[in-house]
Amino acid sequence: MIIQGTATVFGGSGFIGRYVVKRLAQCGYAVRVAVRDPGGAQFLKTMGDVGQIVPLAVSITQEDAVAYAVHGADIVVNLVGVLAESRTVRFDAIQAEGAGRIARLAAAAGADRLVHVSAIGADPASPSRYGVTKAAGELAVRQAFPGAAILRPSVVFGPEDQFFNRFAGMARMLPFMPVIAGDTRLQPVFVEDVADAVLAALTRPDAWGGLYELGGPEVWTFREILAYILAQIDHCRPMIDMPMGLMRAQAAILERFPNPPVTRDQLSMLARDNVVTPGMPGLADLGITPMPLERVVPLYLRRFRPGGGTRARTR
Repeated sequence: MIIQGTATVFGGSGFIGRYVVKRLAQCGYAVRVAVRDPGGAQFLKTMGDVGQIVPLAVSITQEDAVAYAVHGADIVVNLVGVLAESRTVRFDAIQAEGAGRIARLAAAAGADRLVHVSAIGADPASPSRYGVTKAAGELAVRQAFPGAAILRPSVVFGPEDQFFNRFAGMARMLPFMPVIAGDTRLQPVFVEDVADAVLAALTRPDAWGGLYELGGPEVWTFREILAYILAQIDHCRPMIDMPMGLMRAQAAILERFPNPPVTRDQLSMLARDNVVTPGMPGLADLGITPMPLERVVPLYLRRFRPGGGTRARTR
């Protein structure tokens, strides 16, 4: 294969990252996968020719490590984000300062293009620290690399997601399905469509410097999604609305332990709609027709059905 250039993908071993890396390798790029755990990124090597995909140990909080990762890169993609804080991982350090650092050092290294993946909900007035720091990251990226394309996906679904899989797992274990902020509207978007959007934002000159919100073809309430999950996995569970005050009190206790299943900040995010803003550029402007979740989600949720999906459907 003739190498077309060098790409650095921060967070390339994650849920969205693996699809982005695969596409870049197929396009002929030598891909550096900048991650905290390069050992956990070894599976990506099979997506390209020998030596084409190289995992690097990089923390985006470290200036020298980021500078090394972007040195000589033609294109840079930042996919790094965190959904919950811990003692060692802070929203500010990763989603605001880290995003700005990548953009600044990519510009200094002479990278031609940068795609920064943010999130719908990025807003300096957001009630969640996640949303506030996502907005701060966008601002830092725009100031350091004005030609960067910024993508804001809604909830992303796909075989490895931590959304549909998580709630399907809960439904299998719990005697009821807890519903939190059931009227909140979501616009789930397929992970392959997000990866295609990253590639389009890198290769289409009309996309450089743009801001795109990525959502699927349908808007669902959270309650509708939970009911759909229950139907797909053939589990009959009562759906019980949980008071937000009670959930916040429980989350405050759970946050004292490592890897809490829910945090108060996540509850604040869940209380706001997560849909594409009317009039904002989106997938269609990048030449992408979004995939309906009904064509994908049942294929990977079948393992949660009785018998692991091997039995005939009961309905």
